[in-house]
Amino acid sequence: MITRDIQLDSMQATRALGQRLSEALRVGDALLLSGDLGAGKTELARAVIRARASESIDVPSPTFNLVIPYEFRDLLITHFDLYRLDGADDVMELGFLDALDDGSVIVEWPDRLGDLTPPEALRIELTTASERRLARVSGPAATVERFLGA
Repeated sequence: MITRDIQLDSMQATRALGQRLSEALRVGDALLLSGDLGAGKTELARAVIRARASESIDVPSPTFNLVIPYEFRDLLITHFDLYRLDGADDVMELGFLDALDDGSVIVEWPDRLGDLTPPEALRIELTTASERRLARVSGPAATVERFLGA
């Protein structure tokens, strides 16, 4: 497990990170986004999805829908927001494993996954301090290097 910190001092920096993540995303990948309310989880998810779309498509927060799929020519990306769920049993009912088998997933509030947490997932913890945002990216070395480079 390795960790890299990335400063997100602007929306442009968030979009650039989203672009990098989107380019590396493939079937079976899980991006796990954690952080306090307002830390930027949904903004980063939007950046990843819009980068894959190559245009500024509508990417609403899935807080109330819980799950929103985005089908692209080469990849299905399913965006989950687990904030209102109690645990892994609820996540199973949303079709999490099928979404992971059929494409890639972006998960906000991944602590609700429990034992369903993919071991090869890329974890991104977003924090804010003094008007600055930090993305702490961690995961298996091969995963982190594939998404962020050596």
